[in-house]
Amino acid sequence: MVRWYYRSLFDELEDMRNYMESLTRQMHDTGPLALLPANGDSSAKMLPGPRSSLHVDVTENDTEVIVTADMIPGISKKDITLELTSPQAIRITCERKGEKKEENEGYYMRERTFGSMVRIVPLPRQVSEDGSRATFRDGVLEVHLKKTGNEVKGKIPVE
Repeated sequence: MVRWYYRSLFDELEDMRNYMESLTRQMHDTGPLALLPANGDSSAKMLPGPRSSLHVDVTENDTEVIVTADMIPGISKKDITLELTSPQAIRITCERKGEKKEENEGYYMRERTFGSMVRIVPLPRQVSEDGSRATFRDGVLEVHLKKTGNEVKGKIPVE
């Protein structure tokens, strides 16, 4: 006796769900750095954050890679954190908090403002935090990263 097995629509949907779950696990296990463009690819696919919130220029010379970023208005240097997440990516994080109280006769007002942004910038060459420096003047962040061939991760202080 021959038994015929017909796949139902529900079997196909179950296979699709299992496949989507495996893709989601892979994405969460590797983190957002796996989605960055590889060397030589266009930087138009940078993650995360909208382009209008932080404009970044990346240039290089013989000894260093220079990242210049126009920061969000109202940000001070104590609100900025720079982290070398891999030898070819730097994470720029800024967070702004503020509170304004106003009391006059007949009314009371309190405003709270909060904003944060994270941007991972891919770099054209491998860099190190040793000898790297960052400055923040007039709303422009400039990070000078020394080129290297070693795999290094770390934080960079803002002057």
